[in-house]
Amino acid sequence: MERILIADDHSLVRDGLRTVISAAFDRFELFEAASLDEAIAVIEREGSLDLVLLDLHMPGSNGMSGLERLRASYPAIPVAIVSASQEFGVARDALAAGASGFIPKSLRRSAIVDAIRRIAAGEIFFPEDWSDAGTPAGPAEVDILRRIDTLTPQQKVVLGFVVAGMLNKQIAFELDVSITTVKAHVSAILNKLNVFSRTQAVLLATRVNFHATSTETPEGHH
Repeated sequence: MERILIADDHSLVRDGLRTVISAAFDRFELFEAASLDEAIAVIEREGSLDLVLLDLHMPGSNGMSGLERLRASYPAIPVAIVSASQEFGVARDALAAGASGFIPKSLRRSAIVDAIRRIAAGEIFFPEDWSDAGTPAGPAEVDILRRIDTLTPQQKVVLGFVVAGMLNKQIAFELDVSITTVKAHVSAILNKLNVFSRTQAVLLATRVNFHATSTETPEGHH
């Protein structure tokens, strides 16, 4: 039985997603939240969930902040974004921040049913016909986003600085950590991205337009 949380502050959207979920699964248990705090309360109360369907903009969440908070606190629970946005860059940033899928609210009902089924089965969903300046969002890009998702929040911040062209010494200064710590982060990043140089890491990251989505509270920096 699928246990799914719908987190959206619009009751009509929640009603619509409830109908979609009933079409996608024979047996399911549904929870609802109208704010990020309510969503967290449900997760804390219910424990393990199979999927969270999250709106990017609702009380307590603006842009990627809610997604990042859920991914950091509950990394084992898949989170899919259900959004009115149809911008390729927003969807790409969501996947880079750890979302298991990006579902535009404008999709046909049958397509949303298919997307939710696929995400619940462990796939990463991205609208197949979306592209940015002619660049397909194909399997290669999704694979890169999967690899980036394995990075810790601190490693994503470091990768963002590397992409910006900063040296280890500059990154250490920005994060108030030792150069040795930065080198360890960079080594871990290269290993997780399965590349052998900073240049290769930058090429991968720029291919999916990766940037550090949050540099406010990295470890060791106050």
